[in-house]
Amino acid sequence: MKNNNYSITDHLKFIIPSLIGVFLFMSPMQTDEGLTIPIAILAGYVQDLLADQLSAIMMIIIVITAVMSVLAKIIGRDRLNRTPFFQQLFYVSSFWTITRVLAAIFAIMVYFRLGPAFIHGEATGQLLLDDLLHVLFAVFLFAGLFLPLLMNFGLLELFGTLMTKIMRPLFRLPGRGSIDSLASWVGDGTIGVLLTSKQYEEGYYTKREAAVIGTTFSVVSITFSLVIISEVNLGDMFLPFYGTVLVAGFVAALIMPRIPPLSRKADTYVNENADGITEEIPDGDNVLTFGYKKALTRAQKEKSIYQFIKEGGQNILDMWMGVAPVVMAFGLIALIIAENTPVFQWLGVPFIPLLELLQIPSAQAASETILIGFADMFLPAIFASSIEEEITRFIIAALSVTQLIYMSEVGGLLLGSKVPVSFKDLVIIFLLRTIITLPIITLIAHIIF
Repeated sequence: MKNNNYSITDHLKFIIPSLIGVFLFMSPMQTDEGLTIPIAILAGYVQDLLADQLSAIMMIIIVITAVMSVLAKIIGRDRLNRTPFFQQLFYVSSFWTITRVLAAIFAIMVYFRLGPAFIHGEATGQLLLDDLLHVLFAVFLFAGLFLPLLMNFGLLELFGTLMTKIMRPLFRLPGRGSIDSLASWVGDGTIGVLLTSKQYEEGYYTKREAAVIGTTFSVVSITFSLVIISEVNLGDMFLPFYGTVLVAGFVAALIMPRIPPLSRKADTYVNENADGITEEIPDGDNVLTFGYKKALTRAQKEKSIYQFIKEGGQNILDMWMGVAPVVMAFGLIALIIAENTPVFQWLGVPFIPLLELLQIPSAQAASETILIGFADMFLPAIFASSIEEEITRFIIAALSVTQLIYMSEVGGLLLGSKVPVSFKDLVIIFLLRTIITLPIITLIAHIIF
């Protein structure tokens, strides 16, 4: 780090926003419902305040997203060059454009109760538009707005440097891989995938490292986890739930890089001449001082409140318009299939003996949720919300988060990115993660309940 001329302002610029971010996203607070985090309290307040309007608001957001995506396709990518954010948000592949249009049609049908009842019924369309999407609106509003506090003021740089000595021996990865993981953790799994893909393209990761980080460390964010545990009506158990997810995810992260398909990926760079990055600590520094200097250098780059608010606003739109249509389209199709056909019952049958062996109550109902998470991470929680036993709902919610690979977001993004994984790889990784994490989650759940 060449610049050692840090002012008091630079120190405060790192410390104050980072502490506020840690408080909002990671500080347990006691409420009447149990322990939760400040972001969730704010989200709950907004949900109560706008309860009667949120279904209409979410329908409008989904419709606007579809209209803008179709317009972007018609006028072409180049016409949006002057606004890169809107270009990235609305100019998507034909598949995702069709998905968004389908979501808009579904949202209108559900809101106005048009068409067949299986689309707008209580267990299908209404469950999504009048329940889950309310939670998404409120949580994304505050999570998106305050995310830059954790990401832009040096906290990730400090952690990345401190984690170098841990990441290599445990996970066979460079220290900066922890930054991708942290960015996913506090932001969104998609942020982790995008970061990983970028770093791989720039020659910081080998093919194996990029594949491992993209599929193992692009973890489900605190925000999404909060939505999922609320969906199964166990919001007061967020801290034990997230602790369980971290333990199971940690064990999976130890095992997955050491077994195929990830262990078979080549340890070569995308550009054969690249030699990665040095992880050496400069003379005169230790890991803490070096990490702190990197954090201060990052904090120095943040110049204006306007930029902070603009980025927060973009995060919110990205989450609302990127995620809500996908949940509406994939979620509704999967719910219709689940409610009206035996497909997921058939897929779950092989898991019933395992669930009974693990002494999980309502094993048959639970088995139907195990593989549906591959389509979308919210679906197991939606299906589990009607299961009577709390321990079963807890296990399904935690499993859906640790499975990690879901095609509606992280899986689709991985396939579209430069990260070297195939669809077959993703299916195998999803199944392996399920087999590894289910017994761990169940064991912890039996201790808690």
